[in-house]
Amino acid sequence: MEKSFTEKTSPSPSDASPDYEYQQGSVEPLTGSKWSNFIDSFKPNPTASVTPAGVIGADGKVVEGGSTEPPKGELAHKLKGRHLQMIAIGGSIGTGLFVGSGSALAIGGPASLVIAYGLIGIMLYCTVHALGEMAVTFPVAGSFAAYSTRFLDPAWGFAMGWNYALNWLITLPLEIIAASITINYWEGARSVNPCVWVTIFLVVIISINLFGVKGYGEAEFVFSIIKVVAIVGFIILGICLDTGADPSGEYIGARYWYNPGAFHNGFKGLCATFVTAAFAFSGTELVGLAAAETENPRKSLPSAIKQVFWRILLFYMISLVLVGVLVPYTNDQLINGSGSSDANASPFVIAIKDAGIAGLPSVMNVVIMIAVLSVGNSSIYGSSRTIAALADQGHAPKIFSYIDRSGRPLVAIIFASSLGFLCYLVAAGPDTRTQAFTWMLAISGLSAIFTWGSICLCHIRFRKAWKVQGRSLSELAFRSQPGVIGSWIGFIFNCLVIIAQFWTGMAPPGYGSLTGGERVENFFEAYLSVFLVVSMYVIYKLVRRTSIRRTKDVDLVSGVRELNLAQLLEEDRLERQNWSAAKRVWKTFC
Repeated sequence: MEKSFTEKTSPSPSDASPDYEYQQGSVEPLTGSKWSNFIDSFKPNPTASVTPAGVIGADGKVVEGGSTEPPKGELAHKLKGRHLQMIAIGGSIGTGLFVGSGSALAIGGPASLVIAYGLIGIMLYCTVHALGEMAVTFPVAGSFAAYSTRFLDPAWGFAMGWNYALNWLITLPLEIIAASITINYWEGARSVNPCVWVTIFLVVIISINLFGVKGYGEAEFVFSIIKVVAIVGFIILGICLDTGADPSGEYIGARYWYNPGAFHNGFKGLCATFVTAAFAFSGTELVGLAAAETENPRKSLPSAIKQVFWRILLFYMISLVLVGVLVPYTNDQLINGSGSSDANASPFVIAIKDAGIAGLPSVMNVVIMIAVLSVGNSSIYGSSRTIAALADQGHAPKIFSYIDRSGRPLVAIIFASSLGFLCYLVAAGPDTRTQAFTWMLAISGLSAIFTWGSICLCHIRFRKAWKVQGRSLSELAFRSQPGVIGSWIGFIFNCLVIIAQFWTGMAPPGYGSLTGGERVENFFEAYLSVFLVVSMYVIYKLVRRTSIRRTKDVDLVSGVRELNLAQLLEEDRLERQNWSAAKRVWKTFC
């Protein structure tokens, strides 16, 4: 078993039992043969739960750890710092960047592409820092909904929990379909029934997650390294292609920014690319979810949070600038691609193909396929933890809270995996497949925007409650670099994206050629997720009659991670004394 660390969590003020010191991430020991241990690992661990003791659940109640003994196990804490750092750097790089950027380029032009991704990146940088501050102070496993419940409203916590779960549940079949389409790039694969590829991908993803959090961590570590190396390679290649260091020797420069132009469809084209950009960054918040399953989140989480900045700058912005100068938005392959799942419409692949470099387009398609598998892997991880947490709190069937002796939310993993079988719609033909998955995507269309906006608002309310209740910022083990101002920027920008999506949903670019029925259909495809979230919030609020939290009444005691901050700061100071100047600079930013 991985080495665990010792920490204390505070009970609720009404709990008269003493503080407990316990080993987090403990799993029930197994003895016997390897086969018997394997079988026994699937048996329940009755003392384990996804939600740690002291955390306020989506029902507004503090999760108790037991009055006579501390909890013996939660999710197995087997993620190491290297896992968390690679999840932060490359975990969410998938079809949103490699393929979705092509549709954004075709709709808005290269300037809109860079502006939209840049603004979403700035917003997300603020959001992840806000999440990091709360996650270090109030450890939470399974769902960010706990923060919405603690600082906003239990009804909003319920809505956000299911919003996040639905987002990842639907992502799995979508990504597997994308993988099966990607493999059709090779002529030899086109004669094979697509269900064969779907089955292979589904088995691989489910198998990885059945190895538990360590399987997820190791797979993401490898996937992320491959994606990062590929993007760095593309950046180097893209610079060479743009400056004429390619087989044709033709200098391109910023030619396509002048002809056909930097913008397409004007301001509306820019607004239409925001949701595509948000989809590309979706999953970055998994850093906070994965932090609950690291050996020492206080040390590893802040470092991983800082590295999100470099991922946004290096892997998104630089690569997209190069895409914008290498591929014009009028390129037929961009416009004729079958959607965000068609790797043939990837501007990364198009740029290499147009340069006439043999072999490299196939390499980039392999990377895209790995990225698709990576996102599919993350979808089971994110949805299973969220559903298990909701079950712990009484907002999903109790069976989903089943934790086995290896620390896996087994039933939730099986349920999340079963949704992947929707990907067999690939056999129903292109029209049926496109229609079904368009509406599935509509369910989760703005899910990430709601999640990020809620995180920012929770941080704003947390800081206000912290001040109102007389607490000092020096008591926080990790503080958001952009602070409350950054959270306001993130929250306001998320609201603006929702407004922009309403506008482009009502009147998309080229709406004059659409019939009335097509306009209505387009609006609901763009805005269905908003109606779902609002419906869940209103129904829960009416049934449970919850109230919005007042800052003076916000619970800042239950579930807080108690740390001897003075001792930790002194240890950090002594450690920094031995650092070289180069390492000091590195640690400041990374």
